[in-house]
Amino acid sequence: MANLSLGIVGLPNVGKSTLFNSLLKKQVALAANYPFATIEPNVGIVEVPDDRLSVLQKLVNAQKTVPAVVEFYDIAGLVRGASTGEGLGNKFLSHIREVAAIVHVTRLFEDSEIIHVANKVDPVEDIKTIETELIFADLATLEKQRRPGSGKLSKEQELFFLAVDKLKDALDRGIPARNVKLSEDERLAVRQLSLLTAKPVLFVFNVSESQLEHAEETKKQIAEILSMIGSPDATHLYLSAKLENDVLGFSEEEQKEYLQQYNLEETGLNRLIRTAYATLNLISYLTAGEKEVRAWTIKTGTLAPDAAGVIHTDFSKHFIKADVIPFPDFVSHGGWVKAREAGKVLSAGRDYVIKDGDVVEFKVGV
Repeated sequence: MANLSLGIVGLPNVGKSTLFNSLLKKQVALAANYPFATIEPNVGIVEVPDDRLSVLQKLVNAQKTVPAVVEFYDIAGLVRGASTGEGLGNKFLSHIREVAAIVHVTRLFEDSEIIHVANKVDPVEDIKTIETELIFADLATLEKQRRPGSGKLSKEQELFFLAVDKLKDALDRGIPARNVKLSEDERLAVRQLSLLTAKPVLFVFNVSESQLEHAEETKKQIAEILSMIGSPDATHLYLSAKLENDVLGFSEEEQKEYLQQYNLEETGLNRLIRTAYATLNLISYLTAGEKEVRAWTIKTGTLAPDAAGVIHTDFSKHFIKADVIPFPDFVSHGGWVKAREAGKVLSAGRDYVIKDGDVVEFKVGV
């Protein structure tokens, strides 16, 4: 199974717990105005917004829909020195090690009533503080990897230590592991180390309502920040965690009206969840029957038998073929029967790569 977990990290008081509360649509994390209000990572399982499911449910008259989900971990605020145990550093770092990707929340909003650990809002410095602590933690991990003193190394060991040396050199220069050019074999050789800076990162800039209103200025500011940290192409988005929390009690129509004031089509939370899903390199294929309509989570590039195995492991072993049709075609033809009559359903074999939005019916010999 794919690891569907993302850790929400950042300095204390940047809005991580407020954002997490919003994601869960209920107050499960303690959003207190002092560092270390969160010690154990709160875990929330969040549905991935997918308008296709309600369309399919109406079309096939299904009894229920089951969306795809991702897990968000609300990890307590890191501080300078976390890699050497400052604050509750070691514990926090071990929590980050377990997630598949990092949601790095950075404070852009000014608010004199919410303290900042450095007493000033400086997004570039804040990002660098977190990144530096993760780099130090990774260097400590790599330092423990010692070449055997004697005896010939196996091919696998040679590959491992070659990758370790490359990573050490880069991290010493402040380059995170995800930006180090390693061969696929080298990357696999060091995967067991679960390096923190090897994980994909999604930057979330927490802004004020005023910054939402002045979108062009805010976008420009964020572009400058990303350029200054050497990651101009980093995956990112901005939202107001406070606003997201405020609109939770509104109906969908009221939310839309309220968000239109800020020229927003949908909540930042929906954008965050979808972007997080993509950051994990995940897509959804769909099944549509009378019992249920469901989105199934797979990695991009998954072959049909492996996609079938997500439903049940036996389906992968006894895979015969997959009937596949893109979602828009399935809808325009009104379901399986008419789509088959129109010759729009592909009978796919073992080498077919499932695409996002494929509506699939597996044929298995069980």
